[in-house]
Amino acid sequence: MFFNLSLRFKLPLWGSLLIVITALTLSLTFMGQAYDDLKQDVLRSSEDLGLTMSRALIPLMLHDDMWLAFEMVSLPFQENSHTDGMHAESLIVLDPERRVYVSSLPERYPVLAELPTLGREFAYVDKSLGTLQEGESKVLEPPDSSRLFIVLPIIADGVTLGTLLVVHDTSSFWFRFLRLADRALWITLIVLGVLLPINWYWGQRMTRPLSLLAQHMETIHHQLPEALEPGIYEYGDELGRLYKAFAEMVAQLKEKALLEKQMIQSERMAAVGRFTASIAHEINNPLGGMFNAISTLKRHVSLDPVAQMTVSHLERGLQQIRDTVAALLVEAKLKSRFLIRQDFDDVRLLVTHEAHKKHVELAWSIATDESLPLASTLVRQILINLLLNAIQAASDGGHVSLRAAMDGDNLLIRVENDGKMLTPEQMGTLFEPFSRFSEQGNGLGLWIIYQIVQQLKGTVTAGTDAGITHFLVLLPLTEQKDGNV
Repeated sequence: MFFNLSLRFKLPLWGSLLIVITALTLSLTFMGQAYDDLKQDVLRSSEDLGLTMSRALIPLMLHDDMWLAFEMVSLPFQENSHTDGMHAESLIVLDPERRVYVSSLPERYPVLAELPTLGREFAYVDKSLGTLQEGESKVLEPPDSSRLFIVLPIIADGVTLGTLLVVHDTSSFWFRFLRLADRALWITLIVLGVLLPINWYWGQRMTRPLSLLAQHMETIHHQLPEALEPGIYEYGDELGRLYKAFAEMVAQLKEKALLEKQMIQSERMAAVGRFTASIAHEINNPLGGMFNAISTLKRHVSLDPVAQMTVSHLERGLQQIRDTVAALLVEAKLKSRFLIRQDFDDVRLLVTHEAHKKHVELAWSIATDESLPLASTLVRQILINLLLNAIQAASDGGHVSLRAAMDGDNLLIRVENDGKMLTPEQMGTLFEPFSRFSEQGNGLGLWIIYQIVQQLKGTVTAGTDAGITHFLVLLPLTEQKDGNV
């Protein structure tokens, strides 16, 4: 249906139709007026000729000088042998009995011929002459005829001597009219050739912003619409105000969506906080007993070097568990020693077993100071979680690398793996609890990393590049205090 077309087509089509109708109406009106004006010019010219001729014929008819009368009515046609549509076809002088007294074409209209004998048109003229009042002039147009008859009485001293018929063939001035019509047609085509492209350009120019606005509005039920390009329509009219209102609406919707996302994330974190707080007590009680047992063992039992190393690892592992539980509680104040190079070696020892199970090659590069003013327990937890996630994501026989180095007053940690790439959906919810970062696990590992990094006033980001997934952690040293942290 035409009315269901896009405004990009409907508005230019309506404009084009209006332009064509207007142009045709003006052209037809002009041609009709030109035809009437041309006809009136012909009648005026014929009437002027008839009046002049009727006055000149009076003395000739009074003296019954038929020969001079013939020369008189023939004279105009000798001077204008090439008709241009404005001159009469012939002149016929009738006597009082409405017979031909003399004519400019005697072979066609012979002397003393009665009008009805000259044809249907002249019979109509003869009948019309009988209805005219004495001395009345008139223009006669027989039906279905191409001739006009101008009737002029020839009167001398109140006595009607006869009647002058000025016969005009209307088809003779059609040539002039067609020339005018041809000119009008070309002017109309030129006007249409100029106005129609302008109409299509402005129609498209005006409706393209509306079309784009409609396309963006149609997506609002499925997703947040994208903001329109600011340079599409820069004017301050109704359409410009509509564009401005749409841009403000999109900004408000995005702000609302962001607030909703933050609220959902806050609710999730609050739920996790309540969950971790409920289990922290249950975990810390047995941990306290284990610490007491290890302390008693170290005081009362003489251990060989291997057993001492094993007990030391157990103690550090239990401390890691306690600090991890504390890290889940965002408001917890942890006490920990500074980070040292030995912490990196401990982390490597803890994750090596998982790497061997998947035949993953570990690449290790540590370029830091011997001691850094960072909470060692928290940094170790970051490293363990990132490396275990990387090993889990890596394919069998794949590669995982850890690089730690100083970047000014920051510790820069980069963990990479060549396993499955992160999808855009995963990137959007990567550090949310229970986000299903991978097919296995509960998604808390990265959330814990995020919480710890936030406590340390740092940043954590993720990305993929050339088939490598990387996590980048930046921890500022200037935020930490001297001594224990």
